[in-house]
Amino acid sequence: MAWHNENKDEIIKKLGTNPEQGLSPDKAAQLLAQHGENRLQGKAKKTNLQRFAEQFKDFMVIILIIAAVVSFVVALNGHDKTEFLEPVIILGIVLLNAVIGVVQESKAEKALEALQNMSAPTAKALRGGKIQVIPAANVVAGDIILLEAGDFVPADARLLESASLKCEESALTGESVPAEKDAAAQVDENAPLGDRVNMVYSGTSVVYGRAKAMITSTGMGTEMGVIAKLLDNEQDEQTPLQHKLSRLGKVLGIVALGVCAVIFVIGIVSGMPLMEIFMTSVSLAVAAIPEGLPAIVAIVLAMGVQRMVKKNAIIRSLPAVETLGSASVICSDKTGTLTQNRMTLVKAWAGEGVQEITGDENERIKSLLMLGTLCCDASIETDGGKETYIGDPTEVAIVVAAKKNGIEKAKINADCPRVAELPFDSDRKLMTTVNMIDGKPVAIVKGAFDVLSQRLVDFDEAEALAINAQMGEDALRVLAVAVKPLDAVPQNPTSEELENGLTFSGLLGMIDPPREEAKEAVATCVKAGIRPVMITGDHVVTASAIARQLGILTEGSEAISGAELSAMNEQEFNLNIRKYSVYARVSPEDKIRIVKAWQNTGAVVSMTGDGVNDAPALKAADIGCAMGITGTEVAKGAADMILTDDNFATIVSAVKEGRGIYDNIKKAVQFLLGSNIGELFAVFFAMIIWQKSPLLAIQLLWINLVTDGLPALALGMEPVESDVMLRRPKPKNESIFAQGLGVRVVLQGLMFAVLTLTGFYLGLHTGGTVEAAQTMAFLVLAVSQLFHAFNVRSTHSLFVVGLGSNPYMLGAFAVSLLLIALITFIPPVAVVFGLVPLTKQLYLTALGLAFVPVVIIEIEKLGKFFLRKLSDKQK
Repeated sequence: MAWHNENKDEIIKKLGTNPEQGLSPDKAAQLLAQHGENRLQGKAKKTNLQRFAEQFKDFMVIILIIAAVVSFVVALNGHDKTEFLEPVIILGIVLLNAVIGVVQESKAEKALEALQNMSAPTAKALRGGKIQVIPAANVVAGDIILLEAGDFVPADARLLESASLKCEESALTGESVPAEKDAAAQVDENAPLGDRVNMVYSGTSVVYGRAKAMITSTGMGTEMGVIAKLLDNEQDEQTPLQHKLSRLGKVLGIVALGVCAVIFVIGIVSGMPLMEIFMTSVSLAVAAIPEGLPAIVAIVLAMGVQRMVKKNAIIRSLPAVETLGSASVICSDKTGTLTQNRMTLVKAWAGEGVQEITGDENERIKSLLMLGTLCCDASIETDGGKETYIGDPTEVAIVVAAKKNGIEKAKINADCPRVAELPFDSDRKLMTTVNMIDGKPVAIVKGAFDVLSQRLVDFDEAEALAINAQMGEDALRVLAVAVKPLDAVPQNPTSEELENGLTFSGLLGMIDPPREEAKEAVATCVKAGIRPVMITGDHVVTASAIARQLGILTEGSEAISGAELSAMNEQEFNLNIRKYSVYARVSPEDKIRIVKAWQNTGAVVSMTGDGVNDAPALKAADIGCAMGITGTEVAKGAADMILTDDNFATIVSAVKEGRGIYDNIKKAVQFLLGSNIGELFAVFFAMIIWQKSPLLAIQLLWINLVTDGLPALALGMEPVESDVMLRRPKPKNESIFAQGLGVRVVLQGLMFAVLTLTGFYLGLHTGGTVEAAQTMAFLVLAVSQLFHAFNVRSTHSLFVVGLGSNPYMLGAFAVSLLLIALITFIPPVAVVFGLVPLTKQLYLTALGLAFVPVVIIEIEKLGKFFLRKLSDKQK
């Protein structure tokens, strides 16, 4: 219901209340029982047990569990107790991954809890003619509440009476300046939230004045409740990396099953024992699936998160790092994100040209600032060297500008004491104080120029109008100041007496200025192929001016209001989405609509914000970034990333880090999958040629988890490439195997298979036993992959990159090589892994074969280097 458009008497009648007495305690209790408490409700949350169960839906995990079961059945029918190690290790991996998943999910959804905590704890209500302080949860529709400066509004309410009332609604509307409220105002039915001046809303606060209001909506019926529903109904989007790894797992699982079926047929035809065929199938499943990949990706992301914390960005969900690196559109709130969320006096005019406020103004401007400061209630308090600003932000801006020029409010208040005043009210749109200046009473009036100009005498109206218009075009909030010398201090000051026949002093222009570093950050985003978009609850003129200063609104792009957006259908909006860089006066629903329209174009969308009104869009976006200092708990709870310094420039660092991390993940995927495909090919071809597996399942597990694991982690620590922010964002649907990665993985897999089979062949003919052949195959495969990790570090030659540029890789190589030596040369351990001693010649041969990948890949890189040089010359 449009409570703001209804007649007050009609609302009183509908709600069955009495403005002077309020509800009776009995009726209030009845309504509370009927409609429930004034709280926000959330959907039932999953238990940890449910989350744990969901971890086993992944196709790759299902294949591993089947392999473990088969291995367990085979072990039960065997006589070697070491055979039980295989199913135990496989299940251990599955359980570990499930626990990691549960821990991540349990931290994720806190947005609704934060919304619930924002409700005011108590409210002053009229019950049975008496003012009572009651829990905010017990407020019901029809309650008459009393509000004054400092109070939180417990629920949505229609104003019955108001005196100079201003409410801080930036968390709900995005407005940086407190909204002026007026109980007597007539508001259009279709007025946006920020223009409903006869209403106050749950979760906002009173910063000035007082009021009596009638509760119209509570709990989920409030505007904040509407946001809670949006937030509750909005489903979390899977990140691009999650999609790709999920698809990869299915493909690898299907490949494993297909190859197992082929091997099963070959084994039956060849007359192999059934148990041996089962064990070979388990080996193949283990070989095909990179068991350590999910854990490696999670750890690489976690290490990236640690680096980002040092750069003032806290990541709430690990995959969000990669998503941020893929971002192609950043939809940013204006207030407090791109701007400082603090009104600042930037220009002043006192009859001699517009002056920029720098702290070194001329005497006329200083006089204007002094008069403006005397006609302010705002103040600056200093405690331990830290300044605290108290009062209306517009007045704070005047006091701060005066202080820059050496005008201390406390001193001039003492020198020019206030002896009378007329407080600001929304009817007059003026504030007046009477101060003793040089021993004589002087009325100082400040207010909107269009109101004040009608009360001035003897001034250059044309010039003043031109300056006022010029400041307005620059999106400045303009206040006019005038004075009137008095014969005596008025005993009963009136507007007619003090606010007519005024002498014009000048104009003060202020704005919530853009952050200095935001402009550079926006420019960097543009170079990186990222489209910055401003989404704000502010007016179009103000938003456009800030956007132009920042470089967001450029030639060829446009600004649009929420009303214009609402008039567009989905098809029209989707066709024109790329035209708009600024959205002003928008609602929470509009923000989600904008985010989803960009997502429909295939863009990876990041949304930054700090208010309650940003929360649904933060959650709907591919990645939401909340402000850590000015951000509400709601925004932080809905976001994937929190900027602890509220600095838009931090997003640039996070994007760079995200891109670097994604590159490193691709390197780890290339390394691990190349190894696994090599294992798969080796087992497959060996079964066809010799009807024997060259590697046992436990040996493959050791290589996949231990030998490959550390180098893969070290690849995750590779420094970010210097030109990473000069690339365009990768498309949302781009395969992780794009740009030739898939071909390289297959070719490298074939290389490993050939080397492993060569080792197996030499071991079989020189060593004389299958165990010796398997030992030789194990050593060649394991050590060759360690050498290959250095190849994967960069597309540039190892000699260009340098061995020492990533010390983690040197450490991983040394530790992994030591672990291989331990299980190879310590007899009791070697027996568990099915390894036997070899001759010195075979060990040297294995080492030589293992080094081959370095030679092959370096030759390939050298060839590509010369081809690039040749191509550059031809250009």
